[in-house]
Amino acid sequence: MLSMSIIAATDLSKHFRVGERESGFMGAMRHFFHRKYKTVEAVKSVTFSIEPGEIVGFLGANGAGKTTVLKMLTGLIHPTSGQAVVAGANPVKRDVSFLKQITLVMGQKQQLIWDLPALDSLRINAAVYDLSDDEYQSRLKELSQMLSLGDELKKPVRKLSLGERMKCELLAALIHQPRILFLDEPTLGLDVNAQAAVRDFLRDYNKKHNATILLTSHYMADITALCKRVIMIHQGSLIYDGSLDGVIERFAPYREVKLELREPCDRESLCAYGEVEMCEGRQARFIVQRSDLTRTINRMLAELDVLDMTITDPPIEETIGRLFKEGMA
Repeated sequence: MLSMSIIAATDLSKHFRVGERESGFMGAMRHFFHRKYKTVEAVKSVTFSIEPGEIVGFLGANGAGKTTVLKMLTGLIHPTSGQAVVAGANPVKRDVSFLKQITLVMGQKQQLIWDLPALDSLRINAAVYDLSDDEYQSRLKELSQMLSLGDELKKPVRKLSLGERMKCELLAALIHQPRILFLDEPTLGLDVNAQAAVRDFLRDYNKKHNATILLTSHYMADITALCKRVIMIHQGSLIYDGSLDGVIERFAPYREVKLELREPCDRESLCAYGEVEMCEGRQARFIVQRSDLTRTINRMLAELDVLDMTITDPPIEETIGRLFKEGMA
């Protein structure tokens, strides 16, 4: 690993021992008296490093091992093997100096006290991190302005909208001004406007404090808006670490072809040229394998009355969506 890395994982693995139970009453009884176990390899020898100030997308289908990796990097669970070094520390030891440099935000979890105003939870967090009153007030002012929060901080958390609550969660998680942000689905369930607001805030926070961000999200708009680099894992193993644009070169063995025809198109007849994504009026859109592209284009031009043709790479959202939906070879 590079000495400059602020996050470094080397052959990081996590195995869980879980009980196996047969269905039915007798299966439950056998499980109670003669329990059988199996080992689940949630993460398998994952290695990567992240430099200070980077925003990196961490992608994978549900159950791929993303959250398990984040929990090992923050010290919440111990790796079965391998090593993690975050901000120069071993996360497993959970040293106070280490904890003051990181934060973990999980979109499906909350740290704010439900029946109290968010300000009360923020004061508790400030006390936990030993912030002076001046530090607390200064950071509260800065973050509330960046998040466009005002009177919302004085309302009981249960009366806030989901978007307002997520902003307050971010404020609470960042009140100690951490250097490293581990974000697990921070825009989960938010509407489009709230998602955009969270993305804008994270971009501004990164620029202002040179914060390092490792972000998992199933909303590809979060990834494409914030991350130049992505790390992808599949069934616990790292399968890609590189630029966002490079995902298409690596995992999209097809191109998107858009046609404008002189006559209205017929979907059934167009299927002979590739996978028809859209056929409306005189417009058609195909998915064509890269290996067949030249031959297919020549056939289209020879056999169809084409007015216009555009050949492009498929959208990054579509490429990654197909990977997660169909699995990987």
